[in-house]
Amino acid sequence: MSKTNLHQNSEVFESFEPPHTTDGSYKGTMKQIEATRAYLKEKFDEEVVKVKTRLKEANIKVGIVVKNGSIQLQTTLPLKPGEIDKKGTGVKQYSISLGIPANFDGLKTAEEEAYELSKLTARKCFEWNDKYLGKRAKAAKEQIKTIAEILPEFEKKYFQTRKRTMKSEHTFHCHQDYLKRNIGLDTLVCKDEILLRLDILEPKSSTLYNTVKTLKVFRKIFDLDIDLSAYAGKPIVQERHLPDDDKIIAAYDKFADYAATRKRTIKKAYVNSWKLWQWCYGMLATYGLRPRELFVNPDIEHWLNTKNINHTWKVDSETKTGSREVLPFYPEWLEKFDLKNIEYLQMLKEIVEDKKTWRDINTVRINCSSWFRRVNVGFDPYDLRHAWAIRAHMNGIPIKAAADNLGHSVEIHTEIYQKWFSLENRRKVMTSALESKDLVRNLQNENQRLQVEIEKLLQENQTLRIK
Repeated sequence: MSKTNLHQNSEVFESFEPPHTTDGSYKGTMKQIEATRAYLKEKFDEEVVKVKTRLKEANIKVGIVVKNGSIQLQTTLPLKPGEIDKKGTGVKQYSISLGIPANFDGLKTAEEEAYELSKLTARKCFEWNDKYLGKRAKAAKEQIKTIAEILPEFEKKYFQTRKRTMKSEHTFHCHQDYLKRNIGLDTLVCKDEILLRLDILEPKSSTLYNTVKTLKVFRKIFDLDIDLSAYAGKPIVQERHLPDDDKIIAAYDKFADYAATRKRTIKKAYVNSWKLWQWCYGMLATYGLRPRELFVNPDIEHWLNTKNINHTWKVDSETKTGSREVLPFYPEWLEKFDLKNIEYLQMLKEIVEDKKTWRDINTVRINCSSWFRRVNVGFDPYDLRHAWAIRAHMNGIPIKAAADNLGHSVEIHTEIYQKWFSLENRRKVMTSALESKDLVRNLQNENQRLQVEIEKLLQENQTLRIK
């Protein structure tokens, strides 16, 4: 996107804050899309009125009209070649379609074209050429491009209808990546070629699922006639073994173990870098955060503030589901994992202070994952988040409370996270429930026995008083 377009887009979205409700679910995503769409329509309608007013004040005899997703010019012109002059005037009012899209850039183009057409009619030198007959716009539309050729236009159009933020740039990068890897840069942007590429992707895989999601966005932006219904459906979930609490606690020490046994040839500046990644490990385990939520504008001042008695971690608004305060599941893990250590937090501050784009943050996130593998933790950073969700369920935390803490909807919590709820976990919960039921029954029996005992003692006491 050019600097000019980027600046215009920033101005349009300057006062807009999209709702932080999307969490990957259809409902959450649509709520954000509809809010953005409504905001854009309001702003666009305001700009249309401004353009019409400027044209009128400048005594321009050409108006604009928004119709079917495009902006048309409206004015009185000489009859088209071959058209019968029924009224005998030699002129007629026409709506001229130049293929101008109904967006902010299109409004600027339409205003310029209105001035140009007005000059031609005022000077009596207007002619019906390919441009005004619509042939040029039709030819441009029919020209087939490759994915590589259309990607710059895809980015431009994508951010014409979205606020450019760290989150939206990350989302666009994912869309772009799916097109490059799974559809192919040399693939022509036409129905047959795109469907051929989809046909060779593994059925019911996450690759196919995410590529189709991208193509739905791509299809809408370029108004493509491609039926993707045959490729709909959620991917098959593979079995996943999540670490329990004992494994999580045991794996924490692997960072220090690695540091104690690695080669001494490492540069002095990086000798203690493992401490930061061990701290990240502890935070992810304790709070169930997405790894990115540690690195995007971390509020260290709030974290260390003595008034933060609940030990909440503040997630920044630039992250996937927006700002929130997260509570620890086991508060005792803060001390066990030394999560308020000033040295570690200074290291965090230094590593993220110059990270301003999603690419920068992605580099740090990838580094975190590589450290998990380097010290042989045995699972991925995101597994700690899944484990947090399972732990919450097994301990009877209400789904709404757990979902809010993790920063996603109840729908996502139920549909996505509980799919990792293994047979062993179900056995533990059911056993615990039965044990609790037995405990209640035993307590009830004990209560009844004590009541009988109390009644007996009261009677004996009364007998002694009479004597």
